[in-house]
Amino acid sequence: MTSKRDEDRYGTGFDDGLEPLVPLDLGHLDSVNALVAAMANTAFGGRRLGEAAAALEAMVRDESCFRVVTISGAMTIAKQGLVLCEMIDRGWVQAIVATGALMTHGVVEGAGMTHFKHRATMSDKQLFERGYNRIYDTIELERNLDSTEQILDAVLSKVEPGTMLCSHSLLTRIGQMLDQHATGRAILRSAVKRDVPVYVPAFTDCELGLDFAIHNRRLRMTGQTPFGFDPFLDLEDFAARIRAHETLGIFTIGGGVPRNWAQQVAPFLEITANRLGTGEPIRRYRYAVRICPEPEHWGGLSGCSYSEGVSWGKFVPVSEGGRHVEVHADATIAWPILVRAVIERLEARPLGGRQR
Repeated sequence: MTSKRDEDRYGTGFDDGLEPLVPLDLGHLDSVNALVAAMANTAFGGRRLGEAAAALEAMVRDESCFRVVTISGAMTIAKQGLVLCEMIDRGWVQAIVATGALMTHGVVEGAGMTHFKHRATMSDKQLFERGYNRIYDTIELERNLDSTEQILDAVLSKVEPGTMLCSHSLLTRIGQMLDQHATGRAILRSAVKRDVPVYVPAFTDCELGLDFAIHNRRLRMTGQTPFGFDPFLDLEDFAARIRAHETLGIFTIGGGVPRNWAQQVAPFLEITANRLGTGEPIRRYRYAVRICPEPEHWGGLSGCSYSEGVSWGKFVPVSEGGRHVEVHADATIAWPILVRAVIERLEARPLGGRQR
């Protein structure tokens, strides 16, 4: 039994400024945005998704913010490519860092080729014999990858032999070809139209990278000058873009090399200033939203927290105005919902405009 003295000592929640939770009443929600906004007042993953929408909206509305999207995992073959296209086309993105595989499958899709559902009754041995490359529950045709090599060969045929390339310069050329010849939407096509660079730090770890290596071998075999490839051109180009902006935001799907490569630009500028005396500016990500199911306790890079990144000088601490939200969920579920909710918010109250 609680005494009057205990009641006076116990807080009400309200008197300490705690935010109350609100039951999720689906009967009164008429849009994706309304659902996601209501989820912010619930708990667990639902609350994280709602908070992520608010952070992404703030990031997009901050017109001084240079926004970087990093993306890993099989998102293009999982048919999420147009979600990224939508973000690019709406001006939410100023740079993309991705895996090479993701860009390869994106070229397949952007060139009008087809991916298929995997049929569980077909064994992986049968798939190999039929030229069906399995990615979880999805199939990439070997025919598609052969056609992608032809696209790359056509792109390189228009480049001066011996030219030094890097991932973003090569992918820009592929995007230009897609823009000229493809009719559908494609990540690289959207990126070219909006002047958004796409970087693939581990370029040799993908079909396009292997195709590039084979193309150079053919050149050598015929006595021609091969193309050079310098990944540090990517690093310096990205660093220059980051250096030019005081406010930074990062939106991450998954983790891996794309995430860390984009984040480590802050320590890169810092140690350059310290070791070379160049007077580099301090640049840290103020806004950060991440969708990834990886937990911290496996010890993988994909699961490390934004709080950990603060210790490396990659993020502005929350105490200094940093806004970080991590959603531990399958991106094929959370990402489309999140983006659709923010689209609805911006359409209701456009950037620099009045509410409709």
